[in-house]
Amino acid sequence: MSGILRNNPVSHFSLGFLYPFRAARYISRHPSLWKFVLIPFLINTVVFSVSVYFGLNFFSDTVVALIPTGEAWYWLILYYLSWVVAAVVTAVLVFFSFTVVGNLVASPFNDLLSERTEEKLRGGISETPFSLREFLRDARYTLVEEFKKISAFVLAMVFVFAFNLLPGFGTLIYSVLSILITLFFLSVEYTGYIFSRRRVPFREQRRYLLGRKFLMLGFSTGLLVILAIPLVQFLCIPMGVVGATLLWVDHRNPELDKGAGA
Repeated sequence: MSGILRNNPVSHFSLGFLYPFRAARYISRHPSLWKFVLIPFLINTVVFSVSVYFGLNFFSDTVVALIPTGEAWYWLILYYLSWVVAAVVTAVLVFFSFTVVGNLVASPFNDLLSERTEEKLRGGISETPFSLREFLRDARYTLVEEFKKISAFVLAMVFVFAFNLLPGFGTLIYSVLSILITLFFLSVEYTGYIFSRRRVPFREQRRYLLGRKFLMLGFSTGLLVILAIPLVQFLCIPMGVVGATLLWVDHRNPELDKGAGA
């Protein structure tokens, strides 16, 4: 199969796209992983609810008040057009805060989910008792790495937002760049637990991702589709974590495994 995929970007993309959905099936068939999915799920439900609550308040109390009004017919068109744009921007902000905050808060549990999934995939039957001390030690490192990734993502999005100020094709350029950055971030985010666990620097992770760019592009696109589905989006994070782990085991780099002591 690898020979068929080697020079076929479409096959690489299609294969990557299916990994998040394969993850859902894998989780459903391994009840021992459910406890690692439950906590991130609850965290994201709370974060999403809070984001929507404040987003709706912000939209109704602040944004709507800034929309221009007038008595002429063209003011009515401008009002509804501005209302739609404001609603979309508010929805993007809610989605953005949900994704960033949810991933940051749930990251220690996601790392544990990735680790246990990899152990199962490699044939291990690790039923190591939960150790709060070890969990807190690993959580500290995971949170620091997660904060670095999310900070870089936020800065990149703020930077490309400036393209909206350019006349003509500025908004189009912003839209394309923001989608590409989001797709790259999703790949970095969910493979990051595997690389962090091995204490592998970002440059090696970047080399791994770019060496499998169509595979990772498909994987990220699959996650983006899941994020766009109401309610199902709550399961996006565990599907992304397990999907990235499945992908890693199928397409891992032996040299990086040596660095992990695997």
